[in-house]
Amino acid sequence: MSDGGVPAGWEEHTSRSTGRKYYLNIYTKESQWEIPQTPATKEMATVQASHLLVKHCESRRPSSWRQDNITKTKEEALRELISYRDQIVSGEKTFEELASQYSDCSSAKRGGDLGPFGRGQMQKPFEDATFALKVGELSEPVWTDSGVHIIMRTK
Repeated sequence: MSDGGVPAGWEEHTSRSTGRKYYLNIYTKESQWEIPQTPATKEMATVQASHLLVKHCESRRPSSWRQDNITKTKEEALRELISYRDQIVSGEKTFEELASQYSDCSSAKRGGDLGPFGRGQMQKPFEDATFALKVGELSEPVWTDSGVHIIMRTK
């Protein structure tokens, strides 16, 4: 551990927008919310993915660019997401088409593209699912505090 209580190569900072502490890899300049457990490396593994999020009434923030007050149940959200996944798998629609129209995330404007991210930057179930996928592979439904997602790993 370095003097600051974090492993070597990491710096602790405070977010100006949220006041939360975050940790910066001094080599790659990548940041994460979770306290790092190992020394920073010069190369941090990153992935890139797109996702389609369906929120429900128990989501962390049950509103989106599509709907101010989301009232659907978890079960309804899952059924909706599975229908989107089935359309993608059958070739009826593309991932990008459906994410652009129906994702409750602002990434819908980019066809669901989240850009590159490393460990510690997304909610754990989402991160684990994304890192487990092969490039071009589509996930099964993944639950997070935000709602239920399907993820397509792109890099």
